[in-house]
Amino acid sequence: MKWKQWVILTATIFAALILSRQHVISVFNDVSQAEEAKRKIPIYSVDTKEKKVALSFDAAWGADDTDSLLSTLEKHDVKATFFLVGDWVRKYPEQVKKIYQAGHDIGNHSDKHPHMNSMSKEQIKADVMEAHKATKDLLGIDMDLFRPPFGEYNNTVMEALKECGYYIIQWDVDSLDWKEYGLENLIDTVVNHKNLGDGSIVLMHNNAKYTKDALDSIIVGLKEQGYELVPISELIIRENYKTDHTGRQFSN
Repeated sequence: MKWKQWVILTATIFAALILSRQHVISVFNDVSQAEEAKRKIPIYSVDTKEKKVALSFDAAWGADDTDSLLSTLEKHDVKATFFLVGDWVRKYPEQVKKIYQAGHDIGNHSDKHPHMNSMSKEQIKADVMEAHKATKDLLGIDMDLFRPPFGEYNNTVMEALKECGYYIIQWDVDSLDWKEYGLENLIDTVVNHKNLGDGSIVLMHNNAKYTKDALDSIIVGLKEQGYELVPISELIIRENYKTDHTGRQFSN
């Protein structure tokens, strides 16, 4: 084979490989986009023209700081949302009553704080409704806000919760309080968070090391930026809504 023929053949093969690779990438992208479109997304934040932010606290272990949190919230006339694990409800019923009687949202955070992505739909529903029952038996209310343990979810989790009558709530401002980086770091992380904006949902924990001491400054810092702090029940859109790929909730 003459060298010119060899060059032409090599170039032809190379071009065919490039086209094949591009086709594979195109097909992969099409499949990825289709899968993404099918993926169900919880509520991470809410599209609103009002300058409102919601504070939320997950309660799964320990209750020593709850009275302090409630006192600070009352001092600033702020209502928040507490997502409670069923075991926590059974262990600390008087604290649950205090949270509810103070006018805060009570949300469901599962019964045993499991990794729900590895569970069947029926297992998920059984766990969720066990926590629902424990709270209803204590307070006489039907919760409709749910935060997945560890923030983990998939379509099975989403479908199970919808069938249980719940709105699935995540967050777009993570305080990272459980990492215990320090008091000032915690305050700064929330009030200067890159995602903080109208309709944001802030994640904190009821018994993280610095949260009770940081809460006063966090509330002051948010109010100084002009934010009104409301419970998630007053922030979310309850009917005729959609969420985009970031989890931001919009009216249809």
